[in-house]
Amino acid sequence: MNPVLDYSESMLRELAQSDVARALQEDVGHGDLTAGLIDPTRQARARVLARESAVICGVPWVEATLQKMVPGAKLTWHVRDGQRCTPDQVVLEIDGPARGLLTAERTLLNFLQLLSAVATYTATYVQAVQSVPGNRAQIVDTRKTLPGLRLAQKYAVCTGGGTNHRIGLYDAVLIKENHIAAAGGVTAVLQRAAKVAPSAKFVEIEVETLAQLDEALQAGATMVLLDNMSLDMLREAVRLNAGRAILEVSGGVNLATVRDIAATGVDRISIGALTKDVKAIDFSMRFEEL
Repeated sequence: MNPVLDYSESMLRELAQSDVARALQEDVGHGDLTAGLIDPTRQARARVLARESAVICGVPWVEATLQKMVPGAKLTWHVRDGQRCTPDQVVLEIDGPARGLLTAERTLLNFLQLLSAVATYTATYVQAVQSVPGNRAQIVDTRKTLPGLRLAQKYAVCTGGGTNHRIGLYDAVLIKENHIAAAGGVTAVLQRAAKVAPSAKFVEIEVETLAQLDEALQAGATMVLLDNMSLDMLREAVRLNAGRAILEVSGGVNLATVRDIAATGVDRISIGALTKDVKAIDFSMRFEEL
C-alpha cells in the first residue's frame, strides 16, 4: 500500500509554511528582544551541524522558517531529506543578516531535530525487517502523533522508508474492539461499514482471536489488524488468511521483536512509537561573522 498522502513539492511547501507560522508566533510573538541587541546590518554565516548519525528530514520546514525570518538568505544544503549524515557533519550553511538568523535558530532546529528523529527511528525498523528472508512487511505509522504536527511527522515516516496508515478519522475506517461491541459483532459492523463509508480509502477491522479473523474473512474483510497476537497465532493467521486480506500487526512491537513478527509473513507492522516515543536528534548552529 502506497503512502496515503502525495508529498509533492507544493504540498510540502504549504504544509511547512503553515506549521512554521504557528511555531514562530509561539516563539517570537511581537518580537525577539534578545536579537534586537544585534546591529541589523551585521551579516553572518551559520552552520548547522549534526551531532550524531541521522536520516535528515525537515528541509521544507527549515527553508520556510528562513524565508520568513531571513528573506534573501543564501542556503547551501550538504545533506538533504532522506540522506544520512554523520556525527559533526555540516548539514546546512546559511549566509544572511545575523539578527534574523538568531531569531530563526531555535524554530528551524526544533523542526529539524524532531522530523529527523522520526525518519531515523523509522529507518531503523525498516532496515531491521529488510534483513528477514522473504520479508514482505511494511513498517507503518499510526495516529499517535504530536497535535498539530501529524502531517509533518507522517512525511518524516515516509522519508525514513516507512508507510503511512490513515491520516485521521475522516479518510479511512479502522474498526476496533469497542466499535465491534457497540455495533453487534464482526459481521454486523463490516456490513455497516460498507453502507456508511463507501468512499473510505480502506476499511480495516481489528481482531484479537483466530475465530474473529475467520469471521471477518467470511464477511469479506480486505484488511485485518491482528492485535497483540503471539508469534504462533500470527503464523496461523497468515495460513488461515491464504492471501485473501492484507494482514497488519499491532501491539508488542519493538526492535527486539520486529524481525520475528516480519518472519511470520504478515503484510504490515504498525508502530505508534515511530511518532510518539522519538528522541530528538542533536543538532546545533554555529555562527561566524562575515
